[in-house]
Amino acid sequence: MESKVVNININGKDFKKSVRSNLLLIDFIREEIKLTGSHIGCDTNQCGCCMVLSNDISLKSCSVLAIQMDGAKITTIEGISDGDALHPMQESFREHHGLQCGFCTPGMIISAISLVNENSSPSEEDIREYLEGNLCRCTGYENIVKSIFSGAEKMKG
Repeated sequence: MESKVVNININGKDFKKSVRSNLLLIDFIREEIKLTGSHIGCDTNQCGCCMVLSNDISLKSCSVLAIQMDGAKITTIEGISDGDALHPMQESFREHHGLQCGFCTPGMIISAISLVNENSSPSEEDIREYLEGNLCRCTGYENIVKSIFSGAEKMKG
């Protein structure tokens, strides 16, 4: 299998690695970098558990190859907090019970941050539409939506 050297900045740290040309970004993050907060949930690009921020825009990391991200800035769920202080969206998910088993939570939080970066005052319809690519099998989304409303307010400052 052909390999290529990629340079990717993940959570503020530069990584230069030789990777197989068919290695998915999610596998690069989990297997090569050993960051396991982003999950593999469906292997079909439908569930959103693998969401990361790529240059501050949400991206399903199971849908792109690592070599396509050469030179990119990636932020995973591990990279959004400030040391021990949770990101405002993480804090809101905790406060408003926007998680159940937690498997989809990293992807939901990453998507929510991306939404608020694009639209600082999203409506309920905006939130629900933006989350269409994220599946949660445990909850009815009500607390997730509440969490995102709260997180949006906290992100404003």
